[in-house]
Amino acid sequence: MTSLDIVEQTYNKIVVELKDVPRQYANALRRIALSELPIMAIDDVVVLDNSSVVHDEAIAHRLGLIPLRTELEKFVMAHECDCKSALGCSKCRVLLYLDSAAQDQNRTVLSGELNSEDDYVKPASADIPIVVLSPGQKLKIEAYARLGIGKMHAKWQPVSAAILKQPDVDKEEFILELESIGMLTPKEIIDQSIKILDEKIMMFGDKIKELKTHVKQPSVK
Repeated sequence: MTSLDIVEQTYNKIVVELKDVPRQYANALRRIALSELPIMAIDDVVVLDNSSVVHDEAIAHRLGLIPLRTELEKFVMAHECDCKSALGCSKCRVLLYLDSAAQDQNRTVLSGELNSEDDYVKPASADIPIVVLSPGQKLKIEAYARLGIGKMHAKWQPVSAAILKQPDVDKEEFILELESIGMLTPKEIIDQSIKILDEKIMMFGDKIKELKTHVKQPSVK
């Protein structure tokens, strides 16, 4: 009988046991968790003031790699949003802003200084370094976060590790280990991966039915 049981679960890791599941389905869950799970990441940065020694492009790249907590039920992918705007709207993007300066000594600007217009979509860690400012230097930016998937860019990859093991090669039993970066909880990652896989299987089944419907039966003489 097909089953999925949680063997281990922590704040950033989940280990599940899959029984009587074909290898291709078990591996599909692993691949979906890596590359097809939508999560928030900073995708557009407007630099209003940057007197640090780091170029605007490098700071924008660092901001894009900061893991942001994601509430999937609240947002849609930009290309699916009915606003049809390049700027986006409250359904498909979140504005974050930062205004930091160094006074009498060097200071490191951290991810926790990013302020978000959304109470939930914030850096998963407040201690990620962005840039070091010397006395008198400033950094002021506006950043826009959007949903994306790992296939588009690594910054939209919600797991740092996704490992599939088969303890007994003679049985269709697998151990799937997932480590969350912080955008989603480990349980959310496995639940959403199963949901996406189920949708793909249903869609594939519908396509097969359409093909059968359009296949002409040979005439009988």
